[in-house]
Amino acid sequence: MSSFKVRWLLDFPLRKAKDSPSKQSKFHSPNLGDRNFQKVAQPNFSQTLLSLCSSLRDATRTRTTLREAAKASTRFVFPLTLCLLTSEVALSQTPSLPLPISLRVIVNSNQDGNIQPDAQLTLREAIELVNGTLTVAQLSDVEKALVQPTTGSSRIEFNLPPTATTILLQQQLPDLASPGLVIDGASQPGYDAAGSATAEIAIPIPVVAIAPAPGKEIFRGLTVVADGVTIRGLSIYGFNASPIKQQLGNLLIYDGVPKPVTLTTPPGDIVISHRLPPPNTKKQQPPNSNFPFYNQDVPPKNVVIENNWLGLPIDEKVPSETSAFGVYVFNSQGTTIRRNRIYYHDGSAIITSVRGENTLVQENIIVSNGLAGMPDALRIEGVVNNSQITSNLICANDGAGVYLFKPEGNLQIRDNRITYNGRRLRRAAVFLTGSNHQVTNNEISYQTGPGVVVTAFPQSQRNIIQNNTFAALEGLSIDLNGQRNLDVNEWQRGDGPNPKRNSGNRRLDTGNAAINAPEFTTREFLPTGNSVTLQGKADPGSEVTIYRLGDYQQGKQAIYQTGYGALSQPLTSVAVDEKGNFSVTVPNVKVGDIVSAIATDPKYGTSEPAIAAFIGPRTTTPSLPPASRQNPVPQCTSRPVPPEPVPPTTPPTLIPPAPIKIRVPRNVHFALDKSFISPESAKVLDRVVEVLKQYPSIIIEIQGHTDPRASNDYNLALGRRRALSTRNYLLRQGVPPERMTIRSLGETQRVSEGSNRVDYARDRRAEIIFKDVRGVEIIIEGQEQDLQLEPERR
Repeated sequence: MSSFKVRWLLDFPLRKAKDSPSKQSKFHSPNLGDRNFQKVAQPNFSQTLLSLCSSLRDATRTRTTLREAAKASTRFVFPLTLCLLTSEVALSQTPSLPLPISLRVIVNSNQDGNIQPDAQLTLREAIELVNGTLTVAQLSDVEKALVQPTTGSSRIEFNLPPTATTILLQQQLPDLASPGLVIDGASQPGYDAAGSATAEIAIPIPVVAIAPAPGKEIFRGLTVVADGVTIRGLSIYGFNASPIKQQLGNLLIYDGVPKPVTLTTPPGDIVISHRLPPPNTKKQQPPNSNFPFYNQDVPPKNVVIENNWLGLPIDEKVPSETSAFGVYVFNSQGTTIRRNRIYYHDGSAIITSVRGENTLVQENIIVSNGLAGMPDALRIEGVVNNSQITSNLICANDGAGVYLFKPEGNLQIRDNRITYNGRRLRRAAVFLTGSNHQVTNNEISYQTGPGVVVTAFPQSQRNIIQNNTFAALEGLSIDLNGQRNLDVNEWQRGDGPNPKRNSGNRRLDTGNAAINAPEFTTREFLPTGNSVTLQGKADPGSEVTIYRLGDYQQGKQAIYQTGYGALSQPLTSVAVDEKGNFSVTVPNVKVGDIVSAIATDPKYGTSEPAIAAFIGPRTTTPSLPPASRQNPVPQCTSRPVPPEPVPPTTPPTLIPPAPIKIRVPRNVHFALDKSFISPESAKVLDRVVEVLKQYPSIIIEIQGHTDPRASNDYNLALGRRRALSTRNYLLRQGVPPERMTIRSLGETQRVSEGSNRVDYARDRRAEIIFKDVRGVEIIIEGQEQDLQLEPERR
């Protein structure tokens, strides 16, 4: 047979009629029932087929939908009609479902809107073409020249005008339903695959951007519903939805203002799901008890998201409208998310939901997410067997770096740099629920909470935490929760050191089955030369790893509980004998070093750290600040700089810097019961921005305050909103998120003890606590030019 086009009828309205007599009556002719269907004469049958195929051809020319053509031309039921449109019409008796021909489509316009034949082939039209819902015959001659058949899977490429590379959408794009589809932003002229805006992980700078048009609310950027889809080299941002709002809790606590609640359907820059995810109920009305997961709801497999900027415009500024989430793996298997920059989302950068087996999150830069919702950089839920989070930079997010909330299956978290997180909420850098997870070879530092927390509920065992390095934490390096502590704080920060296991029941109510922390036989070990022999006890059958503490303080300035510090460097490991004893010689130590240890048993998991021991006599109170960084300025990323050969020189003598005296306001004020930044307060904060940009070594903590009226809970929430508003204003003015943390003090720290309008106005404030990471004193000044008095009562 010569070349021909195959057109087949998708969702043919009569396919399911056999399941319902009522549906049959809708489509059957009154005088042509099932019992005499076989009696139809063949000529009449063929005549009807010819009529149907003719209608289909006419529908193609007039852009009538195939569904309408089918209804208009068919009077009886059969599962599938296959029309071979050549010089003749043939009938195939095989009910197969051939895929549309693979196409290479070049998008040449950044416009969006209704599909129509013109000189502009839009992204929307390209997706319709590769999905098979738009035919080449419906295009103009100019557009047809931009479409070519190709071998393998379909591709969407770009050739946009150099001054019009941002695609502003008018409505949500069609789902990506073509298996193996590649949407390749790297095909746009001007894209430099070897370039990068970051030195830490090389990720090319995109040229093509996708965002909602001004004034348009679109809750998803790209929705993937087919296997093997690849999305590469794009900037995607601004995809969010106005959440449903409802009153939460007690009016006295929550101020009577309706608050956002969780959306009923997943939003985000990229959403990966089966077709028709909730709340879509087109399949069945009303939905059954299995909604939305029927047998045919097959999760897309082997989706690849790479080299994109998600939530981040090409100019690297905070967008005017932030996205809800970065990548929402709602229901998928084998998704790979690699080498993306994921910034500035209201919720998490990456979230899994129902299913996410074999997900790989690798070599991404994940910065400043969780600004207004779910605060954790990566939120892992659902079925996640054999998933991996490896070699990522996770920095300056508002909550945990990685938060595992009751997932099913095991997860590996390894070789990541997790730093400066917990900007808004003080959480652990890594929070684990579930069993058989592995946290290895990570660098965890500058966290406003513990390093790794293993919860007790649901039961969490056999979690291996080894060969990680920690610095500057506000808690233990490893914290195992107990079930007796189940309030909000334990689901965020852990519960501190555990007592020694005194009952077998403790195995059931503590993370990692309450494996005991090692105990040194003494707090002091005398070295022999540059080595020392350490002895102690631990659970029989476990392996003890000795750590050097590079971060240990005592006294009022200590950020750790007495006897604990950050596990900064693993030194050696030793097996524990059957009696629970261990002895090991550790080389390369000196007098003044401080050591700790952890125990790992494959049957139960890894323990909390041991109380520290000292190398040499304890003649003085030791105090070790966090190890100095190569760059003293808090900074998530840096620009690539070509290496320059530097001749060896004698290191200069370090001279402590002189105190920096700067005239900078330390506070802004708010109206009664309000948390927005007034125009006068904005002028004050602009002066703060100037100072922070001039002195990049300065970091700040923003503390929210209230007057003493209303309840303590209400005032803590109001103080938090005020601190958050201040932080967000500074963030939009270009202050890096890693240099700012927030907290609420409510009514606990008033400016004065008075009770008049002026006193209360002074209390309603956000204070900015300036800190220089080099330990230099900073002289600051208060201000009251933005004081907002409440109306005088009469």
